[in-house]
Amino acid sequence: MKIEQIPVGFMQVFCYLIYDEETGEGILIDPAGNEKELIEHVKQKGVKLRYVVNTHGHPDHTCGNRPIREATGAQVVMHAEDDSFFQRPEILEFSRGMGFEDAGPTDLRVKGGDQLQFGNLKMEFIHTPGHTPGACCILIDGNLFTGDTLFVGAVGRTDFPGGSYEQLIKSLQDLVRKLPPETVVWPGHDYGNSPRSTLGHEARTNPYIAEYMNG
Repeated sequence: MKIEQIPVGFMQVFCYLIYDEETGEGILIDPAGNEKELIEHVKQKGVKLRYVVNTHGHPDHTCGNRPIREATGAQVVMHAEDDSFFQRPEILEFSRGMGFEDAGPTDLRVKGGDQLQFGNLKMEFIHTPGHTPGACCILIDGNLFTGDTLFVGAVGRTDFPGGSYEQLIKSLQDLVRKLPPETVVWPGHDYGNSPRSTLGHEARTNPYIAEYMNG
């Protein structure tokens, strides 16, 4: 398995290209900017893109869905709750106010526990509400792609529509209890002192987890 961490867009979202070297099949997680460069990069790597996967529905993580899908034929995947929530007229207006175009509905709606395969790899969707109602972390072979649920040393904000601090804290506690401490954390932004971490390190040092787990 190959993992490429690529900052994209004016908000420097971490997009991830993940692919199976044996079959050449892969996915893009949160391709939200620099779409032409991403499409060209995927072609140069010889990757057949199966899915565009969104960790959540905020427009800074979904704005590349449409051009990537049109260029590659990949199916767009998002948790059902966020796909519904972010198609509400008032939420679309909120997104446009942030300067983003409507990404449109997804092709595949998932829920927590669902799995999808690409090549010889399998991804599992772990529902982690709090940042948004349908936020998900995506688990692939010991690697956890956390979007804006969990950063290195911090967590995503909860003051946007649909956010809940209480839900977010519970989601983080559930992650720490469910997954091994050596699970590699790949966040949605480079907001910490490292572009990646482990769940065990975050459980010990991230105040949003350690305070509640040890308190």
